Amino acid sequence: MDRTPDGSWSEVRDGMRIEWDVPLVMDDGLVLRADVFRPLGDEPCPAILTYGPYGKGLAFQDGYKTAWEILARDYPDALAGSSNLYQSWEVPDPEKWVPDGYACVRIDSRGAGRSPGFLSVHGPRETADLYDCIELVAALPWCSGKVGMCGISYFAANQWRVAALNPPSLAAICVWEGYSDNYRDATHHGGILSVFRKNWQEMQVKTVQHGLGERGPVSRVTGELVCGPETLSEEELARNRADMPRDILENPLDGDYYRAANGDLAKITVPLLSAGNWGGQGLHLRGNIEGFTRAASEHKWLEVHGGAHWAEFYTDYGVGLQKRFLGHFLKGEDTGWSEQPKVTLQIRRPGKIRFPMRAEADWPIPRTNWTKHHLAAANLTLAAAPPSAAETITYEAMSPGITFLTPPMKEETEITGPVVARLSLSSETRDADVFLVLHVFDPKGETVSFYGALDPHTPVGQGWLRASHRKLDPDRSLPWRPWHSHDEVWPLRRGEPVTLDVEIWPTCIIVPAGWRIGLNVRGCDYERKGDAATLSNMRYPMKGCGPFLHDDPDDRPPEVFGRRYTLHFGPGHENWLQLPVIPPK
Repeated sequence: MDRTPDGSWSEVRDGMRIEWDVPLVMDDGLVLRADVFRPLGDEPCPAILTYGPYGKGLAFQDGYKTAWEILARDYPDALAGSSNLYQSWEVPDPEKWVPDGYACVRIDSRGAGRSPGFLSVHGPRETADLYDCIELVAALPWCSGKVGMCGISYFAANQWRVAALNPPSLAAICVWEGYSDNYRDATHHGGILSVFRKNWQEMQVKTVQHGLGERGPVSRVTGELVCGPETLSEEELARNRADMPRDILENPLDGDYYRAANGDLAKITVPLLSAGNWGGQGLHLRGNIEGFTRAASEHKWLEVHGGAHWAEFYTDYGVGLQKRFLGHFLKGEDTGWSEQPKVTLQIRRPGKIRFPMRAEADWPIPRTNWTKHHLAAANLTLAAAPPSAAETITYEAMSPGITFLTPPMKEETEITGPVVARLSLSSETRDADVFLVLHVFDPKGETVSFYGALDPHTPVGQGWLRASHRKLDPDRSLPWRPWHSHDEVWPLRRGEPVTLDVEIWPTCIIVPAGWRIGLNVRGCDYERKGDAATLSNMRYPMKGCGPFLHDDPDDRPPEVFGRRYTLHFGPGHENWLQLPVIPPK
C-alpha cells in the first residue's frame, strides 16, 4: 500500500472506501490518527465519530477474546450480516453503517494506539482534542457537515464532556452506557475508592499505549503495528502517561481534579439518547440516568436495558435503535423517531435473560409509589412502621453483615427506579464504610441475580457511603436520590451514631408473589456463593460485584474500616429503605 506524504493510505474493500491513519492536527500541533470507513459514492454523508484509548487497529476478537465469545454465543444477531473483520471494542461496526450512508471515523486518542502524545485519560486535554476532531472531520470534503457520536463506555462518557462545549458540527450523541460524573460514578462510590480504574489502566490502556510498537499487537486487517511505528522503552512509556492510580488516591475528595474531567450537563443542548444498563452498578448506570435528567437538551431520550455491557449495542435491537435516532438527526430521515417515547425501559423478571420493553413518560416514573420499609432489630425485618423500642445491632465490618427482610409479597410487585436508605450508625473508630446490597429472595431463600454489565451474577441493587462523607448538598438532593458534596470530611466519634442517607443506584425487577425483598447492610464488598467468573480483559475473577471493588488498603486501612459498626434503633433513630413501587398502568 502506498502512503501519502501525510502518512495515510486508502483502499477500496468490502464495499467501502477505507482511509487509514488520516492525520488530524490539534491546536497544539500534535497529529492524531484516524481510520475512516465511508461509502464509495461522491454523495456527502454524515460522520459517526469515536475517540478513545483502546487502539483503533486492535480487533475485538483479539483484544477481548472472552467478551467476543460471549457475544457470539448469546447474541448471534450481533455478528450476523457482517464479516466482523472490522469489529473493534465498543464502537460501531462499519459494515452495518456504511451501506446506510454513514461514515465511521475511529480516532486514537492522544498517547494511545497510533496517536502520539502524553496519555492522560478522561482529562481536559482529551476533551479539547475531541472538540477539534469533530470540527476537522465535519470540514472534510466527503462529510455533510454533520457529526454524531455513538459508542459504549469510554466512547460514551466522553460524549457528555464534549457536548457540554457545544461544538457547532455536533448534531447528536448516543451515549451507550457512559458515566457522567468522574468522582461519584467512576472513581469513588459514596466517597469509597473503587479499584476498577487502576486495574482498567493496567489491562486495557497501557497495553495499547502509543510507543509499544513491536511489543504491542498487530492489526489483523492491515498488518500494521496497532501502537504506532516506534518502539519506546518502558521508562519512556511511563514518562508519557499520567499516573492515574496515584492521582486518584491523592485526591480523595471531589474537587478540581475530578471536575476537570466532567462535562457541565446543564450546558448540553444537542439531541441525545442515553442508553443505560440495569446491571451497570459501579460505573455507568448512574451517569446515564443523571445525564438524561440534568442535560439541558430539548430533545433527549432515556433507554435502559439488561444483559452484558458490550452486547446490546451490537444486536439488531441496539443497532436499530441507534439508526432510528441518528437517521432522524444526522440525515433528516423519517425513521419514526418523532414518535419515540421519552423513556423506554426493559423490565426485568427473575429467571429471564431477555426483557420486554415498556414506554414511560419520564424518569423517575411519574406514577411511582415511594414506599418506605423500616428496619427492625428484633426480628431483622423490613416493616411498615418504625420500631418503638430502643435497640442496637453490632456487626463486624469485614463480614456478610446483617440482612433485613420483608414478609413474603402478597402480590406481584414491580420495583423500578432510584432507591435510597437511611441508617443510624456508629463505629468503633473515626469512620465507617457502608455497603448496601438490595436483594430479592425466592421462596427457598435463594437470592436473585442478573447478568450485570460485566459480572454474570450481579445482585438487584447496590449502594455505598463513607460515613465521614455524609454531608449532603441540599440544592442537589432529591427525595429519591441524595447528593453528597464529598468536599470535606466529617469524622465520627467512637460509639456516637450519625444519620446516613445512602444512594442505591437505580434498579428494576418484578418481584413475584411469595418472594421477599431484602436489604443487606455490610462493611465490605458483596461476594456471592459459587464459582467466580472471568473475562480476559479483567485482572481478577468476579464474585458478584464485577471489577468494581473497594479494597485498596491505602484508602481503607483495616484499623479504621475493619472494626465493628452498630445500628441504632428506636426513638430518635431512623432506619428505612425507600423503594420505587410501580403500580400497573
